[in-house]
Amino acid sequence: MKRIALISPLALAACAPPVPVAEDFIPEYLGVETKLLDGDLVQFNVAMTKAREAANVQRYAECAAAQYALIRGYGFARHLRTNVTEEGGVWAADAVYTISPTLPDGLATIDAEVTVAACKETGIPTV
Repeated sequence: MKRIALISPLALAACAPPVPVAEDFIPEYLGVETKLLDGDLVQFNVAMTKAREAANVQRYAECAAAQYALIRGYGFARHLRTNVTEEGGVWAADAVYTISPTLPDGLATIDAEVTVAACKETGIPTV
């Protein structure tokens, strides 16, 4: 006599990974820590979850830098460096910018008003 094992479709479904939902892809921004290093030199530490790549957390730091420049009465910032890490699903960036009232020299400059407006449009929080 041959035995046939019957497996319920519900039992098979229980073994499958859960189907992703929209909330699985919406970043959670965990906050910004700002530290004035010297005059116009500012460090931003930001953290978030559900980033797809390092560029997402770098953009979060840029948004924070732009808003900070506006708060301080400046219109521009220049990116100096960003270090990005990811551990246990939490992405963090340690970024340093200079802020200035006029467009600084260099290639990595940002117009603070334009950047803050773009951040708001895309839902990235600022300081």
